[in-house]
Amino acid sequence: MTIIVDAFGGDNAPLEVLKGCAEAVQKFDVDILLTGKADTIKKVAAENNISPERMTIEDCDEVLTMHDTAESVLKAKKNSSMGVGFRMLNEGRGDAFLSAGNSGALCMGATLLVRRIKGIKRPAFAPVLPSSTGCFMLLDGGANVDCRPEMLRQFAVMASVYMEKVMKVDKPRIGLANVGTEDHKGTELYRETYALLRDSQLNFVGNIEGRDIPKGVCDAVVCDGFTGNMILKTYEGVASVLMKEIKNIFTGSMKGKMAAALVMKDLKVMKNRFDYNTYGGAPILGASKPVFKVHGNAKAITVVNAIGLCKDYVAAKAIDVISASLK
Repeated sequence: MTIIVDAFGGDNAPLEVLKGCAEAVQKFDVDILLTGKADTIKKVAAENNISPERMTIEDCDEVLTMHDTAESVLKAKKNSSMGVGFRMLNEGRGDAFLSAGNSGALCMGATLLVRRIKGIKRPAFAPVLPSSTGCFMLLDGGANVDCRPEMLRQFAVMASVYMEKVMKVDKPRIGLANVGTEDHKGTELYRETYALLRDSQLNFVGNIEGRDIPKGVCDAVVCDGFTGNMILKTYEGVASVLMKEIKNIFTGSMKGKMAAALVMKDLKVMKNRFDYNTYGGAPILGASKPVFKVHGNAKAITVVNAIGLCKDYVAAKAIDVISASLK
């Protein structure tokens, strides 16, 4: 299996990307096709003793930055490391493509270059986030601000397939983000979506209020992209603030430092449980071939885990299952 990786996507590229790829080759028995500036990749690998084993390079001299428009991947920077990655995927030179680069451009490329699964209205950005009981998928996480009920129903189908086939969750519970648990709550979009999910074959558990999402009451939270992005960014922000405050408590006084020594092991376990690096990347569900978005600040371990998810996604033939589920 070959995974195409944008070597210049993200804040820590290409070093952390290369380190992650080298480890993933050994851990997951995959081949890596790197896209990016070949001279720089080879120089960074040599300076950091990173083995090039089972890694090949597709040379391209452009980089699509976070400041570029999403449309840049289609024309202005179609020869960037991201644009070339999409082209390699379309040509069948790899089984999946992942990048830590510009989120908008990656979603644009997945939709208009890779194209959609037949029958899918819109692909969705689908991050997996930690909860008190494990993890859950959130979709749409921001790709589609304006949605229709049928689109949300399709998001639910795709989430169910991914959580079952890739994350190994038996009969994934699907929840609909809303302002109340009653079936009449929310806007017309959410009331109509509720009816569609209620009458589907999915394991639908009803409306989910925001305060219950971190409690792990469902395995996938479905919503429009505007709502999903607000949930995602709030989730990340609150987690960051809480971790900072906890750190201040344990490092701000001698009493705190003494207490930290007693609970340090438990604190590290908690920190790891809520670390986004654990879940690697977010698939863009609905694309006709596997495309994964990795966090922009990704470290090597994030890349390793994302490549593992790519391999599982391909091996599970999840796209075929999604396609069949739409019929």
